[in-house]
Amino acid sequence: MPTAKNTICLWYDKDAEAAARFYATVFPDTKITAVHRAPGDYPSGKEGDVLTVEFTVAGIPCIGLNGGPMFTHDEAFSFQIATDDQEETDRYWNAIVGNGGRESACGWCKDKWGINWQITPRVLTEAMAAGGAEAKRAFAAMMDMRKIDVAAIEAARRG
Repeated sequence: MPTAKNTICLWYDKDAEAAARFYATVFPDTKITAVHRAPGDYPSGKEGDVLTVEFTVAGIPCIGLNGGPMFTHDEAFSFQIATDDQEETDRYWNAIVGNGGRESACGWCKDKWGINWQITPRVLTEAMAAGGAEAKRAFAAMMDMRKIDVAAIEAARRG
């Protein structure tokens, strides 16, 4: 049973455990805490199949539910992962995109299970928080990017 008061439930077709294991190899403070098997047959599986997986992603408690193909993910939900530099940005981005995922715009990418990720360098967040012309320049630079280029955001901040 999850110990957190609030837990994110992520619906997977059938690969919640594989997804959680992948996340644990990519992100710090990520681990699987329990795997629960179905006590009986259900619409998308059989007794004994993995039904739910309890895990954390960068410290955020989650439950993966193997609910079947009737619901899919979209960009209305994403994990936003703050990065400290280009190396960390590249590592997370390349892990997700290189493992069957795909690139999107403005620092967004999608993993092979359909979960959306924002790999967001802190320099971009700080530029947006600064407001004014600095935010406008950083925002304009970001709009032309897929993976965020830290040096380009820093240059835009400076003008």
